Amino acid sequence: MLSPMPPLDPVLLTQRLVRCPSVTPADAGAIDVLRGALRPLGFVCHRLTFQEPGFADVDNLYARFGAGAPHLVFAGHTDVVPPGDTAAWQVDPFAAEIRDGRLYGRGAADMKGAIGAFVAAAAAFLADRPAHGGGTISLLISGDEERDAVNGTPKLLDWLAERGERLDACIVGEPTSAETLGDQIKVGRRGSLNARLVVRGRQGHTAYPQHADNPVNRLVRMLYPLLAAPLDHGSPHFEPSNLEVTSIDVGNPAANVVPAEARAVLNVRFNDLHDSAAITRRLQQACTAVGGDYALDVQVSGESFLTPPGALVDRVVAAVRRVIGQEPALSTGGGTSDARFIKNYCPVVECGLVGTTIHQVDEHAAVDDIRTLTRIYRAILEETFPAPGPD
Repeated sequence: MLSPMPPLDPVLLTQRLVRCPSVTPADAGAIDVLRGALRPLGFVCHRLTFQEPGFADVDNLYARFGAGAPHLVFAGHTDVVPPGDTAAWQVDPFAAEIRDGRLYGRGAADMKGAIGAFVAAAAAFLADRPAHGGGTISLLISGDEERDAVNGTPKLLDWLAERGERLDACIVGEPTSAETLGDQIKVGRRGSLNARLVVRGRQGHTAYPQHADNPVNRLVRMLYPLLAAPLDHGSPHFEPSNLEVTSIDVGNPAANVVPAEARAVLNVRFNDLHDSAAITRRLQQACTAVGGDYALDVQVSGESFLTPPGALVDRVVAAVRRVIGQEPALSTGGGTSDARFIKNYCPVVECGLVGTTIHQVDEHAAVDDIRTLTRIYRAILEETFPAPGPD
């Protein structure tokens, strides 16, 4: 009889991942670290490199154990944002040092700590269930979440669909906890779009406005109704939508010259009272009402979505309650994540570490939190794949 595999340490695995400087789109060895941990557990691993003209090639991983339903997938990303000024860090951002009970490094919280926790949870779960009563556990790991999100999760999902693989539920390991581990999970996200508005006029002397067409005046009149009243006051599961003007650029150094062009950039985060088409119509109506020569370009990052209370949400809430003894808040706040793609395939809930230091100098995760998150993920696995009863 084979002796059981020694348990995987989620902290050591997180350290190995953090030591891979996988700034998007570089993999820097992160996928090999994961394959080395998953293959001995019986996972079949597929390294998938996707390409798209105009974008960097990206390496991704799909690892699968078992067959049939239910199919629980853990989704995450090994790519990280740049560390910035490394001299400002108290430690090397890719050394994964532990100080005072905290593991420091770029990606420790967002989200290599969660990946390490899930792999360790799966290892512990499978060690206790050598027969595994049926169903599928898989990992969908992108290398393209922090930047373009083109050659990562969307193409991984397309690849799975082409193979006829069905996903029943997904846990995304984004750092969803606000102040303490497990204080909230994400059950949805607001939609997001960026709009670039260019208003063209006719240059001229400010003393002779009748011979010019001031694009700045028209730009201001276009923006005013968009800012004068809120988009909404929130919905039962979402905070209010918000429209922010993030840039106004004229590039005119002369006070007595009417410029030929004015530009603005807007970002809109919208809840489930709207979709991107409705927001786009609102922007177009404000521009059309003023008229003149203008161009409006809208790029949608994702639609709003909600995973309502039900089987998946109940399982995650039960797991958090069981491990830490408190009920997590059901949140839809924050920015976008790859859950916006996965929600088209199956219900999705995000559950991960505390996110207060992500993308910052000295990003870190508490060692105890990584271990506790491992226990939460194992509890989710146990809730999803209950032990078979006695014959």
